[in-house]
Order: sequence, then C-alpha cells, then structure tokens
Amino acid sequence: MAIGDPSEKSITLAIRKYLKVVGAKVYKIHGHGMGTNGAPDLLGAYAGRPLALEVKVPGKKLSPLQEIEIAALTAAGAIAARVESVEDVKKIIKEIQNGKD
Repeated sequence: MAIGDPSEKSITLAIRKYLKVVGAKVYKIHGHGMGTNGAPDLLGAYAGRPLALEVKVPGKKLSPLQEIEIAALTAAGAIAARVESVEDVKKIIKEIQNGKD
C-alpha cells in the first residue's frame, strides 16, 4: 500500500456510512476480539436480504478461509462478497434494488 492509499479501516468506515444512508443495518464484527476466523468484516441486511461483506484494500486477496466463508454464506442465501470501495457496495445495493441478486 502506497502512502496516501486508503486503509482497510477507512474503507470500512466509508462503506458503513454509505450503507446507513441507504437504510441498511450492518455490524462490524472484527477488531473487538469476538470475531470468528474467516468471517466477513461486515454483517447485516438490506431490503430483506442478508449481507456479508469482506473489506479489503485494493489488490489484497481473500484468505482461503475467507473464500470458504463467503461461498458458504452465498450458498445459504446471503449476498456475500469481497469489496474494496463504496463503489463496489453501490453495485451490490443496485443489484438488490433491481432484483438481480
């Protein structure tokens, strides 16, 4: 990460602010000692759909355990994804709004 690039923390904060504005409810589950290994950073819901978002800085890949958890959540009916910006989340929200999830 180059100097001036956003941190995962700043990206997560921006995403949480955006989701609040559109009426989603999300919880940050990492960083407080109660998280589960591999679980996405943000869990919540929007328009009756469960959301599970793993926030990464641009270019950083999911760990194998995170890939397994995202796949399991998707199989269980959640909208689960790796995101690296508010723009990524806006696309997800638009798909939900358009019924294309």
